[in-house]
Amino acid sequence: MVDNCSRGSKLNLMVELTEHQIDAVFQALSDTTRRQMLTALGSGGQTVGQLAAPYDMSLAAASKHIKVLEAAGLVRREIQGRTHLCRLSPGPLAAAHEWLAFYERFWTARLDTLDRLLREDDAIKTTGPQGEATTKAEGKPHSKPGDDQ
Repeated sequence: MVDNCSRGSKLNLMVELTEHQIDAVFQALSDTTRRQMLTALGSGGQTVGQLAAPYDMSLAAASKHIKVLEAAGLVRREIQGRTHLCRLSPGPLAAAHEWLAFYERFWTARLDTLDRLLREDDAIKTTGPQGEATTKAEGKPHSKPGDDQ
């Protein structure tokens, strides 16, 4: 893979991807047919005809989808005579996963903080500001037996 440092920051993984390349991965993954083709390639190499078979499309249309996957680095095509054999190239998927994992960690931390704050707020409402037990609905202290005032 050609390394183009001027195109943006890189993710250091199995394959280094520039911002432009990771955009191409997500653009390729944005189409249902291409995602299904990648799933099919997960079980091994397939010809263009085999990849096109489940869909109502021509070989030329299937080839266009495969070219988008190739441009994103997700598929390698080997030409053997008239047969084009496609294979999954998982490196860019790993980079996309790592990019998404950053945001998963970000949101998990934020949601964990929100959960903690809500539990603390609940505890304050349940016990009251001075540590007295209160009813949740009224926010008033519970009466103790013998407090008939």
